[in-house]
Amino acid sequence: MDLPSLLALPELQNTVLNEAKTRGFVCSMAAAPHVLSPEEWLPFLWGGAETAPFSSAEQLEHYAEAVIGIWNAYRPALLDGNWEWPAEASIDDEEIVNQYARDFCEGILQGWQLARDDWETLMPEHSEDNALLGGVLLSISMLFDPETAMETLKDQGAEGLDQFEEIFNAIPVMLCGLTQKGVMLAEQ
Repeated sequence: MDLPSLLALPELQNTVLNEAKTRGFVCSMAAAPHVLSPEEWLPFLWGGAETAPFSSAEQLEHYAEAVIGIWNAYRPALLDGNWEWPAEASIDDEEIVNQYARDFCEGILQGWQLARDDWETLMPEHSEDNALLGGVLLSISMLFDPETAMETLKDQGAEGLDQFEEIFNAIPVMLCGLTQKGVMLAEQ
């Protein structure tokens, strides 16, 4: 059973992150400077509860396999500089970015909280590397909440939509670069 089919099960509605948030969260785990064991972060995909919301061990197993499959695809892609947005994420003229992209960014931001200490240890405040980390997080935050970001840009006299498209298109390069830098710093 694939991830979308599992997430469509009625008993899992509103108990686990949707597909876009799941992919974003897993992307954040795959980008982390130190590899975190799935046992450490998998429960956060269903709100951190000790008991998984699945009705059978088989469901949990299929879910874990699907999620780890995403990690196994994302980690090497991030390290090789080949990671790309999921096909469902896109720029939207009316919404700036579509809901899938917003949810994906929300998942990244949620996942980042788990690896935050590692990032802040390797890229301390006021360091050049911290500026890289901050730039990536700011860009992802802008895509997660584009209306607020748009108002801020207007207040600063900037045209927003073109900048959002540039940010959206730059995210893959930014995430790959951040992942590569984080892993390099972790290995030193």
